[in-house]
Amino acid sequence: QVQLVQSGGGSVQTGGSLRLSCAASGDSYSTYCMAWFRQAPGKEREAVAAIDGNGRRTYTASVKGRFTISGDNAKNTVYLQIDGLKPEDTAMYYCAAGFNCLDLDYWGRGTQVTVSS
Repeated sequence: QVQLVQSGGGSVQTGGSLRLSCAASGDSYSTYCMAWFRQAPGKEREAVAAIDGNGRRTYTASVKGRFTISGDNAKNTVYLQIDGLKPEDTAMYYCAAGFNCLDLDYWGRGTQVTVSS
């Protein structure tokens, strides 16, 4: 069983930065892919960024150049550095993990990011 513990998040003004963390317990197979999703009120959840065990990173188009996903294998932790925050980035952010990036099995509880103009 994998547990994901999220930290970070908060309220910032437009243009600010935040770093989200997600610490995973469990074997490396189950956390081969780790990803971040977000869900704004009244909207569907969307994938934001993902990183796999080979260090390959993918981003959704709307965050490219502003969001950076990284991982620390020794700590089994994934980070999401968010720069240039915009009000439309306001959402609950979730960490997820699994072997297949297209079918993630484990989810964190979420952390709120609120951006004010």
